[in-house]
Amino acid sequence: MGAMSRQVQTPTAAHVFTQRISATPGGARLARRLARHRLDGWGIPYGSELSDAAAQVVAELAANAATHGRVPGRSFELRLLVAGGVLRIEAADTRGEDVPPETVRLPPPDAESGRGLVLVAALAQAWGVAGRDVGKTVWAELALGADAAVEASTPAWKREVAPSEAIRSATRRR
Repeated sequence: MGAMSRQVQTPTAAHVFTQRISATPGGARLARRLARHRLDGWGIPYGSELSDAAAQVVAELAANAATHGRVPGRSFELRLLVAGGVLRIEAADTRGEDVPPETVRLPPPDAESGRGLVLVAALAQAWGVAGRDVGKTVWAELALGADAAVEASTPAWKREVAPSEAIRSATRRR
């Protein structure tokens, strides 16, 4: 008999969420809400430090995709990936020529914009830009930390939640 061959398995993510969203201000808001909902389902509860940081990063990346990466009639793509103790957030748009700077700086105090990537850089352990065939992907990575118990096997609707927490959670979503 021949020697048994070993199969190499490609590492897979614990969780992946991908959604195409309208490149509008409303789409950017929807991206933030979808991300918080998905993260809660993965065991990163609403109102936790990680959920709040992730929501802020999603809001900034989605707003940039809807504002600076917008091509009329095209949407942007939100992708959340949890693997290896890291939450990776990606916003992909169709404008490859409008790339964010490698180094971000605070804008002048009287500027009305320009703070989004400063916030992303402050909240993320790493962030960057990757080219695509059409457009670009701006990504950020957040460490899950010891307090983020991402539940790979128990859906949110099966977890026990105290009634008072369920009410607080429902009112925060509005």
